[in-house]
Formats: sequence, C-alpha cells, structure tokens
Amino acid sequence: MKRLFYIDYPQESYEGQMHRYRCAFCKEETTKINGNLEGHLPTCEYRIRMEKEGHDCAGKSIEPASHDTDDYD
Repeated sequence: MKRLFYIDYPQESYEGQMHRYRCAFCKEETTKINGNLEGHLPTCEYRIRMEKEGHDCAGKSIEPASHDTDDYD
C-alpha cells in the first residue's frame, strides 16, 4: 500500500530557527523528506514501522530509468 503523503511522523524544530523542522527519529529535514517515506533514512523508526505495517517505500522497488536511455538525442 502507498499513501500520497507521509506527514504523520513526529517533528522537532531546529534550535533558533522557528520555521525549520526535522523528523524526531532520523533527524532528516522535512524539506528533504518532502512527504515521502523514502525521504527518511533507512534506519528511521518511523520508516521501519510504516514498512512493517505494509506501506511501500518507492526507493526500494523503483529502478533508475537510465537503463533504457541513449547517450544522444
């Protein structure tokens, strides 16, 4: 199963920066996570829990599209 956005993880703010937040578990910045499960580190408690519950991480199953491209237009 895949959600459109994964935004229900605990967040904490950077000290002294009012509008900058990160995941409380893996410490990745929310702008890097961008609502995607694969934006969290592979060792993140939140990501591990969601994967155990059956949520798909796109980063695990998607191959780079470069295998079928050529070097010129």
